[in-house]
Amino acid sequence: MRKKRRRNKKRLPVIPLFFIASAGAAGFYVTRTAEGIGIGIVAYFVLYIAFKIWLRSLKTRKLRKSGIREVDKMTGEDFERFLGELFKRRGFKVSYTATSGDYGADLILKDGKDIIAVQAKRYSGTVGVKAVQEIIGAVKMYEATEAWVVTNSHFTRQAEKLADINDVYLINRDELIQIMLNKR
Repeated sequence: MRKKRRRNKKRLPVIPLFFIASAGAAGFYVTRTAEGIGIGIVAYFVLYIAFKIWLRSLKTRKLRKSGIREVDKMTGEDFERFLGELFKRRGFKVSYTATSGDYGADLILKDGKDIIAVQAKRYSGTVGVKAVQEIIGAVKMYEATEAWVVTNSHFTRQAEKLADINDVYLINRDELIQIMLNKR
């Protein structure tokens, strides 16, 4: 595995350098001046950045239009980003926690004075007590006023009971579908 990474690191700089050199050569070919080289390289970077922004907007648009079947196929990280976009559309300010060492919260939502810690669980089976326990622990860490667990699945009875006792709001598959359908 490490050998492949080292090889890829050596090869990667060659491709962008080729495109930069090509852009400079194209600029020189069009203008026949040294300034044309700079113009070509600047044009390359502008187009490259515009392309990256376009790709990101495509991915965001795709996440926004996702139905529950697409949600079921997402990875855990994609599900977190999808929920972030969904909650942004509903007027929340969304911030994402680190993928590891997140203290049980995947998203932090802000709505006025309310801070909501959200645990996202994209599961094919039922979500158990552990998810509720994790978000309970995250409440104090993020100074949250509310705690939510969101899943594309359903919760066990034990998870529902623990959530009820600790005022954790559970959003299961059915409610998630309703949220997705109620577009603003």
